[in-house]
Amino acid sequence: MSGQGNAKGNDQGPPRLILDGELVSFTPGETVYQVASRHGRSIPTLCFDPRLEPFGGCRLCAVEVEGWGKPVASCTLPAAAGMVVRTTSERLEAYRRILLEMLVSENREVDVDPLSGYSSQEFRRLVDRYGARTGRFAGERSGRSRPEDPNPFILRDYDNCISCYRCVRVCAEQQGDHAISVIHRGFHTRIAVEFDGFLKASSCTFCGQCVQTCPTGALADRKALTRRQVPGETKKTRTICPYCGVGCSVDVLTRNGTMVGLQPAMDGPANMGALCVKGQYAWDFVQHEERLATPLVRNRAGDLVPATWDEALDEAARGLREVVEKFGREAVYGVASGRAPNEAAYALQKLMRAGWGLHHIDHCARA
Repeated sequence: MSGQGNAKGNDQGPPRLILDGELVSFTPGETVYQVASRHGRSIPTLCFDPRLEPFGGCRLCAVEVEGWGKPVASCTLPAAAGMVVRTTSERLEAYRRILLEMLVSENREVDVDPLSGYSSQEFRRLVDRYGARTGRFAGERSGRSRPEDPNPFILRDYDNCISCYRCVRVCAEQQGDHAISVIHRGFHTRIAVEFDGFLKASSCTFCGQCVQTCPTGALADRKALTRRQVPGETKKTRTICPYCGVGCSVDVLTRNGTMVGLQPAMDGPANMGALCVKGQYAWDFVQHEERLATPLVRNRAGDLVPATWDEALDEAARGLREVVEKFGREAVYGVASGRAPNEAAYALQKLMRAGWGLHHIDHCARA
């Protein structure tokens, strides 16, 4: 490797290895996959999620290491000084294509609706990248779907499962719920919950993490899929979940101005892809037919009529003054909304404590 320097590094610099003929440095503890990804190599994988511990199950990320007889999974292979790695070759590409062809032969379908989940298109993209729709493998299929599961949030379409175990691992490693597990062995291996029952009867908290990490749509967003017939291109808009003060980042999915789904932001600083059940699935109120579009105040006849914000605030202030004048300030009580951000909760407690000198304030999410 003349002209490429010392791949083993020295005391003055970080360790280095040869990656596809290029001398690159790395940080001790990094895997070959991490080093390759950081240097712009597109190594395919299906069982990998950067939030999870490396698993090495799908074998698509296998690379060739000089002096090693067989390809090895790069996501679990620690980088070592002096290592000579090839991330692509004719042999590797054929190996990856055959693996994908075999996975396609087991699944009912490859093309699932993007509304299924954040990662639901990973399998399809790799199949198309490697031209793996050959159909040359056929036979019995593994997996057993659970369309009868009555929960309204998660579609369990295991006929599209490839046993990458990302759902099992994210439930355990990220959520700590351990609601999803693996039963049986070999070709009969499949994903299940306690006693192979329904999600509602398990320890599942319906956070949707399993849905968003699934690369095939075997676990899918049932609510979003009910909007799949809405026409138009799907657009993502980054915003903040309205349900509490944590500030979880979410991407709202819309088609022609109609909300069709919601996905967690994997790079959200407060949540890093995680959401609670309300943040993930309780977004119907946004376009609910009964949602108020303008403030309402009661007229002298007691009927609610539309008003401007200034009129509504003036009316609220007048009503509060009347209560204090008639019954005293002890008759005033504040209840903060669980959908309001921290700033709104702070303003309300400031109004109660500084405005009336009271501690009569509570929060609807406390009960």
